[in-house]
Amino acid sequence: MPTCPIHRNPITAAESPAVGIAIEGLSKNFGPLQALKNVSFAVEPGEIFVLMGPSGSGKSVLLKHIVGLEAASAGRVLIDGHDAATEGTLEKVRIALVFQAGALFNSISVYDNLALYPREHQLGTEAEIKEKVMRALQILSLENAAQKFPSELSGGMKKRVAIARALVMEPQLMLYDEPTSELDPVMSATISEIIATLKDEYHVTTIVVSHDRELALGIADRIGILMGGELVFLGPPSEVATSKDPRIADFFHPKIDLKKPRFKSLET
Repeated sequence: MPTCPIHRNPITAAESPAVGIAIEGLSKNFGPLQALKNVSFAVEPGEIFVLMGPSGSGKSVLLKHIVGLEAASAGRVLIDGHDAATEGTLEKVRIALVFQAGALFNSISVYDNLALYPREHQLGTEAEIKEKVMRALQILSLENAAQKFPSELSGGMKKRVAIARALVMEPQLMLYDEPTSELDPVMSATISEIIATLKDEYHVTTIVVSHDRELALGIADRIGILMGGELVFLGPPSEVATSKDPRIADFFHPKIDLKKPRFKSLET
């Protein structure tokens, strides 16, 4: 599944101010499994919000509700006041989702990966598309990679290309799914810097799903932590780093205990 904007109409950044998100009593059941339990919070326009939590805590399920890929069992998601589950919302708000693996097309060049969506949807002339593509590549220092193929790129470059592909559409809302996974510490820091810089460059609302503590503490305006489908923390990085809640403290500062290893108590 390619990294691509959800919106279908050409809107310039000046016409597309950052949007606010409201999660209102969101619950999601998969049979007897309750993946989300009455989750409520808001993301302010232009904010960087980092959503964290252990594997299986409901982060990806919540992300799918924001882009309208899942229907809620209860509650709703509002994007700029529009219900995310309503098809018309995708015509009103420009949303870009950067998937964890990047999802680049290996058979075409970096340039053509970025130009593919606007070409298919006729979002401008070829000259206009080229201008947007090259601007996105230049912002991410990728202009020399325009004619390369994804197989010729490092993992960090592939992440940057995936972000550049989303930027071509000048989104109002950027969603990142584990953007620093499988990267070394230096490249993880670089991607974190890119996310923070682009928020100001494009005045875009940013939601990042991540396990990366350094990213969260370094660039987030606020952090939300899900555990077992429940929102157990919501606040600025300064508060999460000093939380006395044992669940949060263990998540952010886990200690290795060889006498009582965690895997002995894991569910099967």
